[in-house]
Amino acid sequence: MTATSRKQLVADFFAALDEGRIADLGDYLAADVVDHNKIVFGEADEPGAAFAAIALQLSALAPYRVRVEELIEEGDKVVARVTQSGTSSASHPRMPEPTGRSFENEAIFVFTLRDRRISELRCVSDRLGLFLQLGWDWPTAD
Repeated sequence: MTATSRKQLVADFFAALDEGRIADLGDYLAADVVDHNKIVFGEADEPGAAFAAIALQLSALAPYRVRVEELIEEGDKVVARVTQSGTSSASHPRMPEPTGRSFENEAIFVFTLRDRRISELRCVSDRLGLFLQLGWDWPTAD
């Protein structure tokens, strides 16, 4: 893959999220994709669990929107700086009862690509701001 095609794959992935096209995730994510973002999603720690976690997140924060602000590529990695927004509109592992409140924050995603698919994803975002804006309780150590 070229740098342009790696960036395009990531841009297309975010377009699918923005448009709620859950059925298209397999076009962008490897079947065994590893998502290293457990603090918000709460998904199982196993390859491929990201599919269900993303679907749950989009449902819980509908209408979820994401706007790509910047894409940087180096080797097999693509870094995306995005602005995301949504509304606590359905049950989520961190908030079983929706609050109806909205959020907007910035996030940085680091994607590892393999065989023309995203094989790993990591994200750093303003999670404190997310929880405060949505009225969610801050997670505690169990």
